[in-house]
Amino acid sequence: MPRGSRRTPLAKRPVLGHVAEHDLGAAAYAIRAAQAAEQGSIEAGARECEWQRQQLPEEVRSLVLEDQNRRRAICWNVFTN
Repeated sequence: MPRGSRRTPLAKRPVLGHVAEHDLGAAAYAIRAAQAAEQGSIEAGARECEWQRQQLPEEVRSLVLEDQNRRRAICWNVFTN
């Protein structure tokens, strides 16, 4: 590939999509931390989840909520409806 090219090498392309998945994992860990900080309080986790959702830009909100629903089971079921 020529130096300074804007194209992403084929070997790196799968990684780009995978990196976004880490954001959801970090959000789930934050929810679990909120629960643990209040002796396992499910309500504390729900408050953290709601706060996170309020921070989402409107342009991506539906995509993130869809991803949370799709991968809820691998994220300890912390994402509330």
